[in-house]
Amino acid sequence: MNISYIDNIPDVELYHDLRTSVDWKVFSKEQSEKALKNSRFCIIAKDGEQTVAMGRAVGDGMYYTIVDVIVRPQYQGKKIGTSIVNRLMESIEDEMTDGCRTSIQLIAAHGKEGFYVKQGFKILPNEYSGPALRKVIYT
Repeated sequence: MNISYIDNIPDVELYHDLRTSVDWKVFSKEQSEKALKNSRFCIIAKDGEQTVAMGRAVGDGMYYTIVDVIVRPQYQGKKIGTSIVNRLMESIEDEMTDGCRTSIQLIAAHGKEGFYVKQGFKILPNEYSGPALRKVIYT
């Protein structure tokens, strides 16, 4: 296994294939294309020619959300997700200038909270923040 990491946005078919590999629902093609295009940072991991993982961040310079950290099941537990999250955070930090402050959020997949705690994220609520909230809209 020789994993390489590339700053690149996958095409929608590959994105849907990665989501399906971890039993996540797939968004419409139009939604997915728009979301991928609006990624601020996107890292893909490849084993040879095969894309085995990805992660992306969306944000405005003050607030970022890390989303779609997906590692194909046969590649999980090999620190690939850790490398992707670290690379995304490095990309965000590289944009910061002196005196800046940024906040990075995410919603962990069920049972994956511990993975993100190891990356320095804090579970909410905590002594500084109330609970995270989310609303999903269907049409």
